[in-house]
Amino acid sequence: MEKRSADSRVKGVSTGTTILAATFDGGVVIGSDSRASIGGDFVSSKTINKVIQVHDKIYCCMAGSLADAQAVTKAAKFHLSFHSVQMGTPPLVIAAASVLQELCYKNKDELQAGFITAGWDRKKGPQVYVVSLGGMLIGQPVTIGGSGSTYIYGYVDAKYKPNMSREECLQFATNALALAMGRDNVSGGVAHLVVITEAGAEHVVVPGNKLPKFHNE
Repeated sequence: MEKRSADSRVKGVSTGTTILAATFDGGVVIGSDSRASIGGDFVSSKTINKVIQVHDKIYCCMAGSLADAQAVTKAAKFHLSFHSVQMGTPPLVIAAASVLQELCYKNKDELQAGFITAGWDRKKGPQVYVVSLGGMLIGQPVTIGGSGSTYIYGYVDAKYKPNMSREECLQFATNALALAMGRDNVSGGVAHLVVITEAGAEHVVVPGNKLPKFHNE
């Protein structure tokens, strides 16, 4: 996650983060690191929470320009709250992802932010959607993003299993974030994780000194 610098229009914006989401039997885990950088070179904050609640059982993770991502999630919250009041029922996860997609696509020439949306609804249960920088929307059972994701594709492909238990999925997500944070110099801090099920959402924070350690760290 990057705070926009003065020359971001020239250099582009690094995603500078690690974000992920994975479904398990009855729910979904979404999580991220907590480090923000300027220009992809300097750490400006170690305590950014990139897992944002957009409705009761729907959360999103953001990567790219922090200012752009915060503006989009704020607008999405408003749209979904208004939608919920109009319909008299909580919004579907796909509806939340579609709102983010529309905002990103309509402003694709100005925005430099991408999102992972995850949640639970009564129609389809646990779901994960990716909204890319240009506004593409795709659903996946597990996904990763940000600069740290390049270090953990092999781990995710090897270790993710459909219909894992809550504990297995939470450990899988924690391990994946720890691996990425140990290798990517602009990912770090603590691991923010949210477990979403029919019963509600639980926020889990794993401090940096409590993250799993691996043989080469």
